[in-house]
Amino acid sequence: MKRYAKLYWLYAKNHFKVMMEYRMDFLIGVLSVFGQQFAALFFLSIVFQHIESLNGWGFYEILFIYGIAFLGRAVHHIFFDNLWTIGWQYIRTGNLDRILMRPLNPLFQIVAERVQQDGFGQLLIGGSVLWLASNELGMTWSMMDILVLLIMVLASGMIYIAVNLFFATFSFWMIDSLPVVFAVFSLSDFARYPMTIYSKVIMFVLTYIIPFGFTAFYPAMYFFEGRGFTMFALATPFVAMLSLVIAYRFWLYGLRAFASTGS
Repeated sequence: MKRYAKLYWLYAKNHFKVMMEYRMDFLIGVLSVFGQQFAALFFLSIVFQHIESLNGWGFYEILFIYGIAFLGRAVHHIFFDNLWTIGWQYIRTGNLDRILMRPLNPLFQIVAERVQQDGFGQLLIGGSVLWLASNELGMTWSMMDILVLLIMVLASGMIYIAVNLFFATFSFWMIDSLPVVFAVFSLSDFARYPMTIYSKVIMFVLTYIIPFGFTAFYPAMYFFEGRGFTMFALATPFVAMLSLVIAYRFWLYGLRAFASTGS
């Protein structure tokens, strides 16, 4: 672990050196994330200008759920964004052959080759939104609550990572599964809203099939008294770990099925 931590630091340092050579691109990337997230929040505020609540959920309650979703997505975006490129950047081009020749875990190398600076803007927005919503809801935070929040955010990020890795692995058979990953990830937008506003079919899919419900809604339920779903909230870290194990084992299965571009 010490060796991999040192190597990751070297990868990240070199990546940021490259980014700083193009500072305007760096700035535009961060600002673009601000624009995207503010657009989503602006749309939400417009909706609540015309309604008092959404199936019994107030504006700041949904904003709190948004905040957890933003933070979890930021964890994935900063450190694991390169998973999106497995098909077209590594398998199709033959770069995976280069990685497999090194005495390092190939997945670690793919992940470490890119740190996505845009995610820091998302992290800042998520923290700000969560702080604003909790203040408006009159929440009081104990040290235990803060610790649980950190665990929930980390678990949320792990689920995003697991889903990304699982569907990106299909690139071993499809060459590029990016359209599939995009389609699946679009479902994560549903998890930014209370799951109770959806049909039982959608709730089932987002809970037991593609567990995006555990990236925002269920973790938020830990902090909302009287809303129910407490057991689902407490299960979030276990769902995250199970999802990662399944995704990684599927990745290893795909790796064994990989046929080199030189074969």
